[in-house]
Amino acid sequence: MSRIGRIPIVVPPGVEVQISEDNHVEVKGPKGLLRRQLHPRVLLHRNGTTIEVARRSEAKLDKSLHGLSRTLLHNMIVGVTTGFEKQLEIVWSGFRAQVQHKTLTLQLGHSHPITYEAPEGLEFELNRTLITVRGIDKELVGQVAANIRSVRKPEPYKGKGIKYTTETIRRKEGKS
Repeated sequence: MSRIGRIPIVVPPGVEVQISEDNHVEVKGPKGLLRRQLHPRVLLHRNGTTIEVARRSEAKLDKSLHGLSRTLLHNMIVGVTTGFEKQLEIVWSGFRAQVQHKTLTLQLGHSHPITYEAPEGLEFELNRTLITVRGIDKELVGQVAANIRSVRKPEPYKGKGIKYTTETIRRKEGKS
């Protein structure tokens, strides 16, 4: 039995979860609405304020989808109640960032400024060298943060670039 998959999901007050017969899940909460189609090999049971995820059989595919489906559904509920955020840090004195409306403009030593438009449901916040990506969809927040980081990954010699605030850069010694 999956350790993660067998944990029941508690639906907090103020959150509506609708499960259709083809495993189409719609979660509506104070921060917004999320929809997702879960795999048909997963069974969803609603018991009052909890949702339990089960699998059809003991096949390898069903076992792998059990914990995944439970985590996806839990992330949807957490997203519409509290939301998710990722923080990125710009390291180097000449690098700049600017936020105007829903557009992030980065000046990272390239010959041109790089602009990144926030997808629907996300917002950027800037505090000098700290970029915060916020939204209700955990997958989208992580992907957008990874795309911003990929513009100028931190290099190991001077450490300059864009890095996550939780990330540590393994520094290398220069030429000797």
